[in-house]
Amino acid sequence: MNRFEKNRTHAGLWRKLGAAAFFAGVLALFLLGLDSLSGVTARQEAEGLKNSILRSAVHCYALEGFYPDSLGYLQDHYGLRYDEDKYIVSYEIIGSNLMPDVSVIAKS
Repeated sequence: MNRFEKNRTHAGLWRKLGAAAFFAGVLALFLLGLDSLSGVTARQEAEGLKNSILRSAVHCYALEGFYPDSLGYLQDHYGLRYDEDKYIVSYEIIGSNLMPDVSVIAKS
């Protein structure tokens, strides 16, 4: 080897390590964004279920003149369906002429 030539073996190694670190960083950012997106989607699904329950209750009130006394009534008579393994639904009736209090919680 000529003494005026630079040893390029270390430069190639550093370039490869830099590219690998950059790729790992981009992959980590992608996975964090994907996790954040799935959390937003789960919250939107729970909010959509709550709105669906309330719409069904209002529909019942408009047709029958009272809010249903249970979530089962909406399931039996108004076709309400949801994944009971995925969500916990709290349906609290206040009165036959008052809008029920509905809470939807996603199970872990």
